[in-house]
Amino acid sequence: MKNNELSLFEFNEKDNINKFININKDVFLSILNNLEEVNNIDKIKKELLDIIQIIKNPNSDNYGLINITNKGDMIKYNTNIILNEINTILKSQTIERIYYYIKRLKKSILEVKTNGINDINLNNWKEYDDIITDSLWILHKRDNSGSHNAKYWGNFIPQIPNQFLQRYTKKNEWVLDPFLGSGTTLIECKRLGRNGIGVELQPEVVELAKNNITLETNIFNVKTEILNADSTKLNFKDELKKLNISSVQFLIMHPPYWDIIKFSENPNDLSNADTIDNFLYLLGQVIDNTYDILDYNRYMALVIGDKYSKGEWIPLGFYCMQEVLKREYLLKSIIVKNFEETRGKMNQKELWRYRALAGGFYVFKHEYIFLFQKSK
Repeated sequence: MKNNELSLFEFNEKDNINKFININKDVFLSILNNLEEVNNIDKIKKELLDIIQIIKNPNSDNYGLINITNKGDMIKYNTNIILNEINTILKSQTIERIYYYIKRLKKSILEVKTNGINDINLNNWKEYDDIITDSLWILHKRDNSGSHNAKYWGNFIPQIPNQFLQRYTKKNEWVLDPFLGSGTTLIECKRLGRNGIGVELQPEVVELAKNNITLETNIFNVKTEILNADSTKLNFKDELKKLNISSVQFLIMHPPYWDIIKFSENPNDLSNADTIDNFLYLLGQVIDNTYDILDYNRYMALVIGDKYSKGEWIPLGFYCMQEVLKREYLLKSIIVKNFEETRGKMNQKELWRYRALAGGFYVFKHEYIFLFQKSK
């Protein structure tokens, strides 16, 4: 059967096929069940090669496997992954291994296995190739699709909330962003089917956020709540009670990086803190105010960067991390994210390189994302 042992590399390089394909669940299971009754390796592999040809060319489908009309129970597959799964069976040399891989493929169709805090089916874990699991995130450009835009100073790239919402929330759960800004988190909530609450200090920025969020299509019919309030003083429990919300399942915070950008004249704005101790105190107030409304064992992400002051690198990120750890949170991960396109350094790479060489420092190319879990 050597000629039949097609590789995934050959699928990628030689075939012009769609990245995703809809397969009729009942038909596919029926084919796999029938294959388990066959006691001939060559016959099994011949039928699997027929299935590969159907996936590559749906017009040759004599089984009704590729249901173009979407009638019946459909399964959306990453095409290369399903071809690779079938290819694993083709490469098996014994009937026992073939049956084993067929059962494994059936299990991925029939059973949903999750860890309780997201909708990721661990039996189909290979399908989630867009989810980052490494601690180094190389994100060259921000997602500007839909209603996302980079016009607001200090907003963060949408890929960050997108990753966390997929990993640490389920559809229809509640997400809270106490530093809403122009609405990035709540836009991603609408895209992924999560309910979102955002708190923003400045009235004019609240209007900007509302406009941005409204422009995003609400395909999952989720709820979005925006409060014009001060997160350092807000009684979140009372505000959620007014909205008939008992708790939230995920927190994401992207506060000002102290005084790098002045966002307002409000003395309670973290960007106006006169000392780093005062900045950390105000951040601590927000952490305290939101702690009780986060469900036990659920997660909070803090996005923060460092700064320079009078020729000295200030490790603001780690100071903020320690501020969270003073409360009942466990540190789960430290993610380092590189950022290329910042408004402050846009089109000034050569200037910043010169400054670094002249001043004996290194140019900021990263910021931190600290992931915490509520422990009590």
